[in-house]
Amino acid sequence: MSNIGSNPRPLDGITVISLEHAIAAPFCSRQLADMGARVIKIERPGVGDFARGYDERVRGLSSHFVWTNRSKESLTLNLKHPEAGDVMQRLLESADVLVQNLAPGAAERLGLSFDQLHEKYPRLIVCDISGYGEGGPYETKKAYDLLIQSESGFVSVTGSPDAPAKAGCSISDIAAGMYAYTSILNALLLRQRTGKGSRLDVSMLESMVEWMGYPLYYAYEGATPPPRAGAAHATIYPYGPFPVGDGATIMLGLQNEREWRVFCERVLGQPELADDERFSSNSRRTANREPLRALIVQAFAAMTIDEVTQRLEDAQIANARVNEMKGVWAHPQLQARDRWREVGSPAGTLPALVPPATSNAFTPRMDPVPAVGEHTDAVLASLGFTPEEVAHFKENQVV
Repeated sequence: MSNIGSNPRPLDGITVISLEHAIAAPFCSRQLADMGARVIKIERPGVGDFARGYDERVRGLSSHFVWTNRSKESLTLNLKHPEAGDVMQRLLESADVLVQNLAPGAAERLGLSFDQLHEKYPRLIVCDISGYGEGGPYETKKAYDLLIQSESGFVSVTGSPDAPAKAGCSISDIAAGMYAYTSILNALLLRQRTGKGSRLDVSMLESMVEWMGYPLYYAYEGATPPPRAGAAHATIYPYGPFPVGDGATIMLGLQNEREWRVFCERVLGQPELADDERFSSNSRRTANREPLRALIVQAFAAMTIDEVTQRLEDAQIANARVNEMKGVWAHPQLQARDRWREVGSPAGTLPALVPPATSNAFTPRMDPVPAVGEHTDAVLASLGFTPEEVAHFKENQVV
């Protein structure tokens, strides 16, 4: 996992200890690993992170785990074993960051809270990720991604008029993981100025509520919230999916009156619609979306997806195809920009997307997905434990 012979990465030399499971903390620490940090993932002996067992879709490996755990070292350690404390102490002596998303209160019971560690390790940054954050009536409430999507109001504005819907991926975990990642970067910058580590308290709920800023303000002071509009935009029209004559679906979006007029003239071939009073502003088009949708669907029924796309492109109207996963794997833009790499795993070589936000100064780390405990012996040896001590730990189920 070294970066010898290439340009330095931003987090080369930074060591992260992660007491992590599921998605939020692993996604955070994977971003740190992408940027060069050494991430030591502590897993339960034998079984490891329970996300390893979510499914077997990637040649027997879990899709969630493969996505969020490349470039890490897996160290098995029974944190509740009395002898685990010596291992943790040696880990923390050389660590810059401790990330954890254990159950509320678990880190403190293990002696691993910021207050318990700060005096001994004053430069250590501790990032706690939880469902609802420290304090408050929900502090100990169980929090899974779907539940946070619900509590944050996201589900209430997503789906169809008949039924709410969740997002198709773990957006609450992703939001919290990304805020944790950026907060750790900020804490590292702050430490350069103060010489001291700090504690970060990241909650899934607050991460998602931040993302809900638009619908929250739209419904300010008791106003009616945005309606659930399926894949269409709730308050801008036409903006969403429309069927095409060959059975495909086109996604398009109009942002202003100039685009509306061009859309009528060059895409629909019905310039008179631009001056129809029912559709003369976005608010009127939104209020009359059903008759307008019927006109658009009727016009598109005589065209193929390629024909509709070309007309939209010629008119400079924003559009997209509704890709399924197979289409995303083969997306021509990702192919043209060379965005796929191969990484190792216990199941062999797998494709992995290059991290977004490409830098011209360095290449991100993209190393293998680890097997459970794959690096236990090497990590313990690097901490100064002898082969006899490592054998003792294994015999007594410490690791």
